Amino acid sequence: MRASIERGWRPDFALDLRSVLAPLRRGLGDPAFRVTDAGRIWLVANTGAGVGTLALHTVAGEVRATAWGDAAQLLTDGLPALLGAEDDDSGFEAHHPLIADLRRRMPALRLGSTGRVWDPLVASVLEQKVTGHEAHRSWRELCRRFGTRAPGPAPEGMYAPPTPAAVLAIKDWEWHRAGVDLTRRKAIVAAAQVAHRLEKATRLRGREGRDLLRTVPGIGFWTAAEIAQRAWGDPDAVSVGDFHIPGLVGYALLGRKVDDKGMLEVLAPYAPQRHRVVRYIEAGGPGKPRFGPRFAPRDYRGM
Repeated sequence: MRASIERGWRPDFALDLRSVLAPLRRGLGDPAFRVTDAGRIWLVANTGAGVGTLALHTVAGEVRATAWGDAAQLLTDGLPALLGAEDDDSGFEAHHPLIADLRRRMPALRLGSTGRVWDPLVASVLEQKVTGHEAHRSWRELCRRFGTRAPGPAPEGMYAPPTPAAVLAIKDWEWHRAGVDLTRRKAIVAAAQVAHRLEKATRLRGREGRDLLRTVPGIGFWTAAEIAQRAWGDPDAVSVGDFHIPGLVGYALLGRKVDDKGMLEVLAPYAPQRHRVVRYIEAGGPGKPRFGPRFAPRDYRGM
């Protein structure tokens, strides 16, 4: 095993380590993301250089990072971007008192960037039109059975998601066992077939990057936005088609429920920073009333 690589980095902005990394976590049992009792955050990722493990913690305002595996150098080089150093909110203007208040109270809210498409793509497709419980179970199953064990002294049970090559080798019945229906399976397989081309989206960024992602059958506006938010910290990528977000935005800014059209209308003055507004609302907004039907988790293993 290659030796570990260490790096210390002191941001020149307010930083909440858990907050900026939270969008990368897919449920409490995520095999690719772990927070230990000591407060250290562990990540496992696929990169163009291979698989790597990254461990992070802060000491007196400095972020201490240690990485292992073939991707160790790449992960430590990408540390500032991962933690929001490339996030530019200088032109942001609050058009609602709530957003102004949240912005004042949460100066450490930043949009991080992994610089990679594949891992968030798999997780985002799995979350299409199912409950979080279902999606996270499928994610755990695929990572543990077809992913790569985390390099280095990572906590037990940590794995990188399956690579594109590993995805293409998964048998139909294995997808079924993992609770992944045909529609989502076909989208992930289609993406795996052109995975190297899709990484160009992180260089294109913005709408052009999202449009490239949507050339894959089965990846629409919602999925492209979810990927863009994580892969390059896209501040304007709104998750149109989400089951919860229009309601959150509507109740927070208008005091009532809205649909996607209404959400886009109320967010329009914030372009090109609309996703940032959603993040403020998710992190500290009033939420929405809890009523109405809920999706029931399905277990495909017995079908």
